[in-house]
Amino acid sequence: MSEPATADVQTGSPPPATPVRGPLVFRHRISTRLWHWLNAVTIVVMLMSGLTIFNAHPRLYWGQFGANTDAALFRISNTPTTGFIEIGTLRIETTGVLGRWTDSKGAQQIYAFPSWATIPSMYNLALARRWHLFFAWVLGISAGAYLLWSLVNGHLGRDLAPRTAELAPSHIWHDIKEHARLRFPTGEAALRYNILQKLAYVSVLLLLIPLIVLTGLTMSPGMNAAWPWLLDLFAGRQSARTLHFVAAMLIVGFIVVHLLMVVLAGPFNEIRSMITGRYRLPLERAPSPVPMPESAS
Repeated sequence: MSEPATADVQTGSPPPATPVRGPLVFRHRISTRLWHWLNAVTIVVMLMSGLTIFNAHPRLYWGQFGANTDAALFRISNTPTTGFIEIGTLRIETTGVLGRWTDSKGAQQIYAFPSWATIPSMYNLALARRWHLFFAWVLGISAGAYLLWSLVNGHLGRDLAPRTAELAPSHIWHDIKEHARLRFPTGEAALRYNILQKLAYVSVLLLLIPLIVLTGLTMSPGMNAAWPWLLDLFAGRQSARTLHFVAAMLIVGFIVVHLLMVVLAGPFNEIRSMITGRYRLPLERAPSPVPMPESAS
């Protein structure tokens, strides 16, 4: 038998405790990991090339038609000295960021989005369309394959589909409060998606990505001829363009929140699990001590 730990002779303090860590377990299948990283590259390229395309006409409309003289729901524009965003009648100044900004050479530019946010970095509509359309095929095929495989192996129904009890408002509100307090799941619970994750992932996989693909097809004159019902479904090409842009911005919001959660939950452990599939379980939180009643004097 090993001898019990004794106090330090010189200081009288106990020896430092050996740090306790949770077990290393398998978390993500290879299909999930491959789709995650392929999707990460695809979405970034599509967003940045899409901003270059948007720079060609930085206005959004509803209906069949949209031109400079038509009333826009949303636009990014400029005056001789300022840049601004306009949403209906609301105008927000964005000088230096959107509408009017200074490039790396110190020259004033009046494109809606700055060069650091676009692919290519200079304004080139034809090249941006090539990047965008190529990766649109990658997104559509990979998302379709991942969805089909998730149905076959049960991942969608087993891991992502919300249970009835999880959809209760009290349960959702409890998870929101826990996340706001940065109290993330520990132990075995960390291996399961919570209701906020499920709702986010299902919304992206089953709503936003299909919406982006279908609205993108609706903006194609060739698809208008082949599938004219798309124009009826989305109330016209300009409406489809607006929905396309809104869905893309919602995906940007999802990415920002996703990255923030990764950082707060422990980036090394989270990223390792998405590369190797292995994840170290966070230790269970110790229960809060129950205060003892004061004794009568």
